[in-house]
Amino acid sequence: MSQMAVSSLNKYLELQQYLKSNQKVWLVTGVAGFIGSNLLEKLLILNQKVIGLDNFATGHQSNIDQAIKDASELLGQDLNDNFKFIEGNVVNLDDCRNACLGVDYVLHQAALGSVPRSIENPINTNLANVNGFLNMLVASKDEGVKRFVYASSSSTYGDHPDLPKKEDIIGKPLSPYAVTKLINELYADVFASTYGFKTIGLRYFNVFGKRQDPDGDYAAVIPKWTAKIINEEAVFINGDGETTRDFCYVDNAVQMNILAATTENTKAINQIYNVALNDQTSLNDLYYMIESRLRNRLASLDSKKPLYRDFRIGDVRHSRASIEKAQRLLEYEPNYKINNGLDESMDWYIESLKKN
Repeated sequence: MSQMAVSSLNKYLELQQYLKSNQKVWLVTGVAGFIGSNLLEKLLILNQKVIGLDNFATGHQSNIDQAIKDASELLGQDLNDNFKFIEGNVVNLDDCRNACLGVDYVLHQAALGSVPRSIENPINTNLANVNGFLNMLVASKDEGVKRFVYASSSSTYGDHPDLPKKEDIIGKPLSPYAVTKLINELYADVFASTYGFKTIGLRYFNVFGKRQDPDGDYAAVIPKWTAKIINEEAVFINGDGETTRDFCYVDNAVQMNILAATTENTKAINQIYNVALNDQTSLNDLYYMIESRLRNRLASLDSKKPLYRDFRIGDVRHSRASIEKAQRLLEYEPNYKINNGLDESMDWYIESLKKN
C-alpha cells in the first residue's frame, strides 16, 4: 500500500474518532433507500444525530429499521433517540425547510434513479431530481447549513469516450436521468458563486452493497443478478457482456460523504468528485464473480450461463473513474475493492433472502 493510501486511511479513522466525541446534526434525504440507510447506520455508529427525510417512493421502512438495529447491536445500546424521521417529499419546499431546521450537514441522496425509468417517465424524474434538488438547495442555504453534499452520477460523463473519467471533462448526456444530474451540478455551482453556499457533488459509479433492492424493473445489476441466481432464474445480460463498469462498494461511498461534509480543506469545497475505484469489470466477469461466490456458499446451486439480449438504450459502453482528485483533496482511499465488496454483499443477500 502506498504512503498516500496509508495516510488517507489514517485520516478517515481519525475523523471517525473525532466525530464520536463531537456530535453534529445531519440530514439524510432518501434515508429509506440503499445508500441513505447505509449513511444512517454509519452516522449512528459515530454518535451523530440524524434526521431522515423520505417519501418511500423507492425506499423502504425496513431499511431504516435494519440500519438502526445494526448500529444499536454493534454498540450495544439503543440508538433510536439519535434519529428523527420525517415522512415528506423533496418536491415540497415546506418539507425541505422543516427537515433542514437545526441541521449542520446535509447528505442529499433523494432522487428517482435509473436510466430506463427516466426514459420511460422523464417528467417524474425531472420533478424529483431537479425541482426537488433546487428545493433542498434553497432550504439548506436559508437555514445556514454548513455543507451540502449531494449524489450526482457517472451518467453525467455521457458520450465522452476517454478513460479514466476525469471530473473536468464530460460529454453529451445520453438519458433524461443524466440531464437531471448535470443540472444538479450546475445549480450547485451557481449557488456557490452567487450565495457563497458550500456544496460538494459526488458522482457515484455503480455503487453496490447491503440493502440494495433486488426487485423491480429498475433494480441495479448486482442485487438483481444475485437474487435471480439464488432463485435459479435466468440472468440476462444486455449486449455482448463486454460492457464495463467501475463497481464501488457502498462503504466507500459512505466514506466519501463523510469526508466531503467535514473537510476543512478550502480547495476541496464547491467541487465534484468521482466515487469509484479506478477499476474496470466487464459484465461477463461480474456474472461469474457473483455466481462462483454463491455456489461456494450454497452447495445446492448448479452452474448456469447467462443469456444475452440487445444493448439497452442510453447505456454507456465503458466506464472507469479517476479517483486522483478525491485522493488529493479529500484524502479518500477506498477500503473495499470489488472482490471483498462482493464477499460482504453475497453474505448479506443470502441472509436477506432467507428471511423473506
